[in-house]
Amino acid sequence: MNYTVFNAPIGEVYILEKDRVIIEVLFDDEPFLAKQRTSEIIKEETPVLIEAKRQLDEYFNRERKVFTLPLKQEGSPFQKQVWEALSTIPYGESKSYADIAEAIGNPKAVRAIGQANRRNALPIFIPCHRVIGKDRSLTGYAGSKTDMKAVLLELEGIPFVKK
Repeated sequence: MNYTVFNAPIGEVYILEKDRVIIEVLFDDEPFLAKQRTSEIIKEETPVLIEAKRQLDEYFNRERKVFTLPLKQEGSPFQKQVWEALSTIPYGESKSYADIAEAIGNPKAVRAIGQANRRNALPIFIPCHRVIGKDRSLTGYAGSKTDMKAVLLELEGIPFVKK
């Protein structure tokens, strides 16, 4: 497994790649260091990681709205269905958890949608930050990082309410 670090307006972003596919994005040193202790990770600028950094740079400079990277993450069929739905939310738009539940044909799964969002190992690339409360309020992001979510939403011009 290889990794690189991208210095973003939201802080350091660790991008992990295995077999030429991006498998995980981490925002904090702690989770990254924990991953490093339990996995064989090498800091190496592979072509996929170089491209990921280039695309992130374009995104944060408002030059890119769609990522075109090889992505893969493990999850249940339900989680994969949710992540696929997240991938269809266009840049600059948002959906509620209820909207995603409706989109996957499971309108009562609102809470489970939140849990699938939380398990998204590829934030930004699979835009779980674009899911906000029905009342446009910020809800958890990558755990409890609503400050990061606010930066990403502001970058994309998505209106939200901070509670």
